[in-house]
Amino acid sequence: MAIGIQSTGTYFSPAVETAADLAIKTGIPENIIIEKFGLYEKHVSDDTMHASDLAIAAGKEALGGMDPADLDVVIYFGSPHKDYHVWTSAPKIQHELGAKNAYAFEIMNVSSCFPIALKVARDMIRSDESINHILLVGGCKESQILDHGNPRARFMFNFADGGAAALVSREATQSEILESAIITDGSFHDDVRIPAGGSKQYASHESVDANQHYIDVKDPMSMKERLDPVSIPNFAKVVKDALAKSGYQTEDVKALLPLHTKRSMFSELLDTLEIKEENAVYLDHHGHMSSLDPCIGLHFAQERGLLEPGDIAVAVSAGTGYTWAATVIRWNGPSHA
Repeated sequence: MAIGIQSTGTYFSPAVETAADLAIKTGIPENIIIEKFGLYEKHVSDDTMHASDLAIAAGKEALGGMDPADLDVVIYFGSPHKDYHVWTSAPKIQHELGAKNAYAFEIMNVSSCFPIALKVARDMIRSDESINHILLVGGCKESQILDHGNPRARFMFNFADGGAAALVSREATQSEILESAIITDGSFHDDVRIPAGGSKQYASHESVDANQHYIDVKDPMSMKERLDPVSIPNFAKVVKDALAKSGYQTEDVKALLPLHTKRSMFSELLDTLEIKEENAVYLDHHGHMSSLDPCIGLHFAQERGLLEPGDIAVAVSAGTGYTWAATVIRWNGPSHA
């Protein structure tokens, strides 16, 4: 037994937005949304479910029959777009789950955060003998921050809603968290953001009238010219470096768990790593849910029987800013043969 992910949980609101629905909202043909965006449909939550609620629902599934009082730490790793501005959701999640003996806090690095959260949880348990169980839990309601009339935000039209959680335990029987690799290129810090609402441009009638409370890209062409040459190489580097540190190579990967991207980027990453598509989880019926995607991918990989004892999975993601991160997981769970 070793420090690893003992169980996972997901939650998706029942409401679904299809490629046809998005075509009406955006003016982009339905076939382009399916073929190029790689999206048949995505879940969209209603006004009763927010990031914290989605996280709580997933956290309950991840805990299963475990007594929440046995949790030592609750860490929120989800979207920064939460129920309220300048507000931590972790205490609410801890309270609603009944994890009365756990302390709670948040880490946030937009879409790259799950592989990083796995490293943080493993390192915390390694360094503190009093910690046995950490619940990583996240929610995303980023479909709400899209302005479908803004062509600069076009590549983010796959943003969707959901919840995901992973229970990391000192004596896990299902898996072992191995090594990680992380790259940050801060030259992209000024490219993607919600312009208004922060201290630089406080909310005002003018900012609302100008639609400045939706996610935007400052200069899409400039970002593309700078990002395209480094994006796939950095994805590949963190995967290969994390594997090498863990004693493995790309040919050992049985399940690649990436964030949801456009279809061409997904294919290019697989080609670069020489990993077959059947050994990867692509969320074309769920879309992109900030940092949740690799955690959801691991949950689906288990459900679909993609992992056998001894198999290697890699959670890999990237977040604007820009940070690329990967963490290797060795599966020790039950055989599906």
